[in-house]
Amino acid sequence: MTAARQLPGYEVAPWELRWRWLDLDALRKTESTFALSNGHIGFRGSFEEGEPRGLPGTYLNGFYERRPLPYAEAGYGYPEDGQTVVNVTDGKIIRLLVEDEPVDMRYGSAPNHERVLDFRSGTLRRHTEWISPTGRQVRITSERLVSFTQRAIGAIHYEVEPLDGPAQLVVQSELLANEPIERETDDPRVAAVLENALVSDFHTGAEYHAALAHHTRRSGLRMAAAMDHEIDAPGDVWTENHTSDDLGRLTVAAEVPRGQKLRLTKYVAYGWSSQRSTQALLSQVNAALAGARLSGWQGLLDEQRAFLDDFWDSADVEIDGDAELQQAVRFALFHVLQAGARGETRAIPAKGLTGPGYDGHAFWDTETFVLPLLTYTVPDAARNALQWRHSTLDKARKRAVQLGQAGAAFPWRSINGEECSGYWPAGTAAFHVNADVADATARYLAATGDKEFEAQYGLELLVETARLWSSLGHHDAHGRFRIDGVTGPDEYTAIVDNNTYTNLMAQRNLREAATRCEMRPELARELGVDEEETARWRDAADRMVVPWDDMLQVHPQSEGFTRHAYWDFAGTPPENYPLLLHYPYFDLYRKQVIKQADLVLAMWLRGDAFTPEQKARNVAYYEPLTVRDSSLSSCIQAVLNAEVGHLELAYDYFAEAALADLHDLYHNVHQGLHIASLAGSWIVAVAGFGGMRDHGGKLTFAPRLPPELGRIAFRMCFAGSRICVTIRRDEVTYQLVRGEPVHTSHHGEAIALKEGEPVTLPIPPAPQHVPPRQPAGRAPARRRPYPVPS
Repeated sequence: MTAARQLPGYEVAPWELRWRWLDLDALRKTESTFALSNGHIGFRGSFEEGEPRGLPGTYLNGFYERRPLPYAEAGYGYPEDGQTVVNVTDGKIIRLLVEDEPVDMRYGSAPNHERVLDFRSGTLRRHTEWISPTGRQVRITSERLVSFTQRAIGAIHYEVEPLDGPAQLVVQSELLANEPIERETDDPRVAAVLENALVSDFHTGAEYHAALAHHTRRSGLRMAAAMDHEIDAPGDVWTENHTSDDLGRLTVAAEVPRGQKLRLTKYVAYGWSSQRSTQALLSQVNAALAGARLSGWQGLLDEQRAFLDDFWDSADVEIDGDAELQQAVRFALFHVLQAGARGETRAIPAKGLTGPGYDGHAFWDTETFVLPLLTYTVPDAARNALQWRHSTLDKARKRAVQLGQAGAAFPWRSINGEECSGYWPAGTAAFHVNADVADATARYLAATGDKEFEAQYGLELLVETARLWSSLGHHDAHGRFRIDGVTGPDEYTAIVDNNTYTNLMAQRNLREAATRCEMRPELARELGVDEEETARWRDAADRMVVPWDDMLQVHPQSEGFTRHAYWDFAGTPPENYPLLLHYPYFDLYRKQVIKQADLVLAMWLRGDAFTPEQKARNVAYYEPLTVRDSSLSSCIQAVLNAEVGHLELAYDYFAEAALADLHDLYHNVHQGLHIASLAGSWIVAVAGFGGMRDHGGKLTFAPRLPPELGRIAFRMCFAGSRICVTIRRDEVTYQLVRGEPVHTSHHGEAIALKEGEPVTLPIPPAPQHVPPRQPAGRAPARRRPYPVPS
């Protein structure tokens, strides 16, 4: 992936993302990077004035509309409906008129303009000096948040100051439903579903308060939004409250002298449900507003800062030697937190709540990329995400029956737990998602010791996914356990036998389920598990096929993969990437070309199944085949390249993962951020250069730094304790910040961490291997030049 030019206006700073000037052409991109969310509510970073706008968006996690899925030739078991996230009632809008001239950044001029996303305060600040077409000058300052502590609440503090004499200022604070949006889709069904997606049920307004209630036509979901205000202005203030089906508007007019300000604080509350009545939802949002008014603007700011102080104490990553990368990693951590902090039994979508990309669906990305970060930094958020999976078990069981299998078959992409992919080779056949759910469950249990979660949710997730593998696979004539006709993580290779990643992850799933059932026999019996079933699971795991190529001395990605023809990388022009947009899947599926880490991903999550020599040979073999047409790849390639000693290459992949959105490497950040890639930057820092592994529930470290960096320090949680690991060129210091002692290891040497007793140890030299090459034109952008063999 070659680097794109960084967007103008982003300044490099350790704790914030600052945009210094007005660039209307970049609005869609900055609306994503400046988005605010708490996992329940999402505000894209559009201007308060409503226009100009790129792609406006306000989202509620799990709130969607159904649409029919098109098939040229339908088949049994094909999903009937798709699901698309809905842009709900917009409560961010505060229109402003200065002496009858609407403030619109497309007109007049803005000699001073900046926006700042502050990772410590959890707010988006804006400072604009605007000169109207007729020469009137005002200063606009605003600050907005979506509350981590009061999950139904968003708030904006908005100030206007005349700069060239007294001015009549009129502010119109709105709730706006069904705002028109240009959709980037050629599918008329999608456009039809999302055109006026909300049907009005109720509207009301009085004094400074207004509320709107709506429902969706097909999915049957109901929502309510309400707003309330505090106003501070010199002299007399005139107000008017108006509501209609899709609009709530509070108008405020005041004569403001030069040097004084009109101040407006806006509180917005949201709620939705598939079961509760409209009146109940209205009561809910009004109660949430009462709580926000009680806290007040400053109270909300203080709560937000305290929440984030605790987060950074458990999750911060410090980098010496690359200031831009330091900013990018904290940007990534902040947005992953926003995606999952208060989801609370809802999915974590691939784009979070930053945009409509992927129709708002959640994928296996959540369990494999996002939950490792949350498990070791905000374990309650990881617990909530796994509870969402458990809440969809009935749908997953139903899907398994439909597919002729036992246990549970979780969807490849979904909002509500039902499969939404109409392309079954990449969707239905990607059964590995079930092992990914089990892997995240096992990791959470090992890292937290959460017995309550295990009893209520975790064991059942492990059991039902294990039952799927027991049903899906079979023993061949040689007694080996095979899993045939599936698709692994690499979407350029589909419907294969014995995908190595899938088989190894299923093997872990089967063993973990058996072990946990044996540890909790009373719970196992409640789930209908007996000794015979656990014995079958262990037998299948022990006899699992793990493909191996004796001639090449590498693991094939799937059975027979290394016998496929090679893709003509040299003859593929750069503009033909991503390949799926320019070549038929029929051709991709028959060639050795890899969209994203697959076998290499297995070597991270199931590193205990490979020797160091096998890892080095596998990395050397798969690097020249992997084109990284997915944002999920670079972070995993970084981890394995770091482990086998290619530290400079790992550093380049680190930057690619962390800067994917800030540099818009995939040219689609306007549709929302790549949450899994952002989480991947943490994975690189902690699992790549920190060498952290958690195989078998045991926490171990094997750190090494790339030569370009002077230090990486990271914090994490384990078993209720907080740990800080500080890596330098030649040594590493492990420190227990607080909590019970933690037993771990450093490059295989056992150590015990106790409060007040930091442990400093030397770092052994990295293994030496010939640096691998990449497909022609697909090497990562180099942070520093280094030699690559021809």
